[in-house]
Amino acid sequence: MVPSRRVYLLLVLGIAMPTAGCAYAPILCLFLNIKAAIAITLLFDAIVLGLMVIDGLQVRRSRVQISRELPSRLSIGRDNPVVLKVTSPNANALIEICDYYPTGFGISAPILHALIPSNSTQELTYTVNPTQRGEFPWGNIQVRQLGIWGLAWDDWQIPQSLRVKVYPDLVGLRSLTIRLTLQSSGSIRQSRQTGIGTEFAELRNYRTGDDLRFIDWKATARRVGAYNNATPLVRVLEPEQEQTLLILLDRGRLMTAKVQNLQRFDWGLNATLSLALAGLHRGDRVGVGVFDRQMHTWIPPERGQHHLNQLIDRLTPIQPVLFESDYLGAVTNVVQRQTRRALVVVITDLVDVTASTELLAALSKLAPRYLPFCVTLRDPQVDRLAHNFTDDVTNAYARAVALDLLMQRQVAFAQLKQKGVLVLDAPANQIADQVVERYLQLKARNQL
Repeated sequence: MVPSRRVYLLLVLGIAMPTAGCAYAPILCLFLNIKAAIAITLLFDAIVLGLMVIDGLQVRRSRVQISRELPSRLSIGRDNPVVLKVTSPNANALIEICDYYPTGFGISAPILHALIPSNSTQELTYTVNPTQRGEFPWGNIQVRQLGIWGLAWDDWQIPQSLRVKVYPDLVGLRSLTIRLTLQSSGSIRQSRQTGIGTEFAELRNYRTGDDLRFIDWKATARRVGAYNNATPLVRVLEPEQEQTLLILLDRGRLMTAKVQNLQRFDWGLNATLSLALAGLHRGDRVGVGVFDRQMHTWIPPERGQHHLNQLIDRLTPIQPVLFESDYLGAVTNVVQRQTRRALVVVITDLVDVTASTELLAALSKLAPRYLPFCVTLRDPQVDRLAHNFTDDVTNAYARAVALDLLMQRQVAFAQLKQKGVLVLDAPANQIADQVVERYLQLKARNQL
């Protein structure tokens, strides 16, 4: 039981009443001595405290009932909704709720306030934003309910403790699934054209501007004979299916740094799963390797939705480590496992030309036989510092360092491009969308 603000005000009023009475009616002071004034004050305070206790006991007979609902798998870096269902049995209830969410989670509303009408149920929603993957304890629900007279808060806990699991960005994967499905079904205009790709997709009527080389004369002749329709038919080709996509995710020292409250490895893991989803949706065989100074995890290439679930389950527990990454060893491991041509995507980060020499050598080794694709995660804060003009000396030095880092990255990327390596350098928080878009462009152009 916790006194309300009204109780404190009444207690202060009880102390002030004798003094105020003497000030406005001096004759009263002739009849009241100090002991009598103290006795009156104590009697008033006792009455107030007694009413407070009664008010608090009354609340216990009409406590609200609360249950918690949250997703079975939380997504890292996303606002995950948590719903509290509050039922008031027989009286209006003014309540304050504090949910003991896991430490380190971002939260939209630490304390929830609500007035619940009698004999009704109301849903209170707030969001949590996890910044780490793993399993975390979620505690009980702390509730305060104000009494009918507004004198006491009844304070108690509702047992709701459980353990929750935080996964990679599953919300982003669901959105990507919807987008890819709409593209495949034609609800979104596709960029598929005649002659783009190698696999036959369909026949359609000739349109002005179509390449005459892709007119199917045999099908046109059959159409003329059967329907007496002389409109030519053209072959529509689409990118080849059932190719191989290999994703190598770096979990070494450079991937432990935080970018916008998430480790680079978490941004890279989100991009890995998004790219894997796009590859599986396009019919490719997708394999994933996670490496540091050795190949930590290797998941062989497979097809199908079940493979995505396997990737999520096996990659979710992996955390980055403070080891230097062995790029050459990872690439050598892939070459030994994959003999046929494949798109090899390495998701990592670059510091400068000197520190990335091994990465350049490793990707150059892939270039003749495979299609290497280097994806790096840039810190948006470095971009902001580089483009923030200032007269302050300290900020000017920070801007100079940021510009130097960006320049060295560009030099390293230029060397990669000269050796036939595809390059994508994007802010970490945008990397998933951009790498998927780049992959779809590669498929549409049949570059693999």
